[in-house]
Amino acid sequence: MEHNFIHHYNIQGGVKKAQLGFLKMIILGIFAGIFIAVGAETSSIAAHNITDVGKARLITGLVFPVGLMMTVVIGGELFTGNTMMSMALADRKITFLQMLRNLVVVYFSNFIGSVLVALLVSHSGQFDYSDFKMGAYTIKIAMDKTGLDISRALVSGILCNILVCIAVLIAGAVEEIFTKLLAVFFPIMAFVTSGFEHCVANMYYIPAGIFASSNHNYVNKACELYGFTVAEIEERLNIKHLFTSNLIPVTIGNIIGGSVIVGLGIYAIVAFGNKEKYD
Repeated sequence: MEHNFIHHYNIQGGVKKAQLGFLKMIILGIFAGIFIAVGAETSSIAAHNITDVGKARLITGLVFPVGLMMTVVIGGELFTGNTMMSMALADRKITFLQMLRNLVVVYFSNFIGSVLVALLVSHSGQFDYSDFKMGAYTIKIAMDKTGLDISRALVSGILCNILVCIAVLIAGAVEEIFTKLLAVFFPIMAFVTSGFEHCVANMYYIPAGIFASSNHNYVNKACELYGFTVAEIEERLNIKHLFTSNLIPVTIGNIIGGSVIVGLGIYAIVAFGNKEKYD
């Protein structure tokens, strides 16, 4: 797909996102959060009983893309993809305040959708699977994510959203549904298998771990299988660490990867390559 077409398509998409009504933006953001959370919880089920790290990540990577597939095909406003509104901003088709309004509203709408799924899953009985191993695995994922070094979370967020935005760009530039699904699948599989950090996915993973940590059966199993202590779980799995230890640095990384590296990078290729402009 030519850079010019992707550039043009995304600028027009950025304009449409900037013009979305407030209520529609919230609803579409909630749906996107739900879709990404479903991909996350489904992939966790698939991988929770696999002890080999490489195989577990690969299985997770093969299943997780269903979340973005649903978002792209059915429709939804996803924060990580919307960071590429920077193209429309650079082309002076939207203002900074329009972009900021969209990103802030969509971010918290994604959060609502993801946490809603985490809450429902925690009451579905799913965490009881494999003699409470599923609940323990959910705690482990949340503990790993809240235990990341801040700089690693930031860099991992950058790498993640480079791949996510490439998937969104290619999927948006084609019409046929099967081709859209292929466009989404491979970059998302790569980021998940690599273990990179996606802020909206983490809006499911960490709250799900917090909910699981309220059940002593899951906590005891997590301590048994992964060597945590009850005190460590209580210390890390809470709202404070959700944001300070993960979401804030990962979100900043996602913004850099999507808005600066992919968005402005592709804009620069076209704008400075042939000076071509679109109305």
